[in-house]
Amino acid sequence: MSGIRNYLVVTGAYWGFTLTDGALRMLVLLHFYQLGYTPFTLAFLFLLYEAAGIFANFGGGWLAARFGIPRMLSVGLSLQICGLLMLSALDPTWGAAMSVAWVVAAQGVSGVAKDLTKTASKSAIKATSQQGAGQLFRWVAWFTGSKNAMKGFGFFVGGALLQFVGFRPALWLLVALLAAVLTSVLLSLPRELGKAKASKSFKELMAKSRGVNLLAGARIFMFGSRDVWFVVGLPVFLYGQGWHYVGVSTFLAAWTIGYGGVQALAPSVVRRSEDGLSREIPEARLWAAALTAIPAAIALLLATGGVGRPDVVVVVGLAVFGFAFAVNSSLHSYLILAYAGSEKAAEDVGFYYAANAAGRLFGILLSGILTQWGGLQACLWGSAAMLATCMALTFMLPLQAQERSVPV
Repeated sequence: MSGIRNYLVVTGAYWGFTLTDGALRMLVLLHFYQLGYTPFTLAFLFLLYEAAGIFANFGGGWLAARFGIPRMLSVGLSLQICGLLMLSALDPTWGAAMSVAWVVAAQGVSGVAKDLTKTASKSAIKATSQQGAGQLFRWVAWFTGSKNAMKGFGFFVGGALLQFVGFRPALWLLVALLAAVLTSVLLSLPRELGKAKASKSFKELMAKSRGVNLLAGARIFMFGSRDVWFVVGLPVFLYGQGWHYVGVSTFLAAWTIGYGGVQALAPSVVRRSEDGLSREIPEARLWAAALTAIPAAIALLLATGGVGRPDVVVVVGLAVFGFAFAVNSSLHSYLILAYAGSEKAAEDVGFYYAANAAGRLFGILLSGILTQWGGLQACLWGSAAMLATCMALTFMLPLQAQERSVPV
């Protein structure tokens, strides 16, 4: 029962964190778009957030193995509070350059916070699951799906708070929520959870199995394919079609909540095997192929110019994309834990989510560039190209877990 209790505590803590993270994304994006920032500048605001996450994941996995998951979870929550307080100190009288630098720095703190929290939380699932691949897949799917549903709710909360209470009071409300979450973590989780023998060198830390390496590569392009249209291209497109802030944030919230719901149900959609890989890998290949075709199809429909409501085409098309993406994402989130070594699961998870952050960084940068160059259509073609690469890497995944290439 202690394993289930710890799983529920970690899941609840990550829900609270993710709510604030989604709200923060909408607050920053919509507030600075309202102030007249270009799409590329908006993308630039999030670059350090993702770049910091790459290093946070590498270090977070090692630190979680050495000092325990609860301690790293607490550090992540504390850093997010610091990032929110930094943003609340932004002075409207500052010039554009100073404002951008301050927001980028605050977002960098939040990026470290997010990925320390994510690595610690995902590692906790491996540490608390004790009933084989079936339970692991169900727990991962529910954790990931519910987390993304909460992030979607956070998008809505961010847009609503910006419209009804303003930028700075919204940030203070999020700080109060996180302080309550941090207190519950400190009081509820055993300090030794997830502690293991950490790697002693950078070479040892980087020595992953073939499955982990290929899956990390696929993750880069899969999440880049989402953020290339999701972060800047889509909100700017919908706003340009006459949507208001609450309307934009509500759609992004609904998409993310639906996406999270599908993730949670993925174990009932995917064919399962007793060994946890022999059927799951072919399923990942099948869903990757289906996903690749969707953004290309949406871009082609927009290019014809004959559609009466381009925004309706995009909304419906991205709902279909969200279903296939959710199944793929849930499968990948399970597979990294299936491939991860039991003793150094936190390090393997950290390595994998460093790749995830790199993909988001790549996608955000391209989102700003492609939106400014060719609008949402260019973003969708970029998404299709990245998904084709992801599919190729998925077809190379081994059908059984392998040991690391370097003895540890």
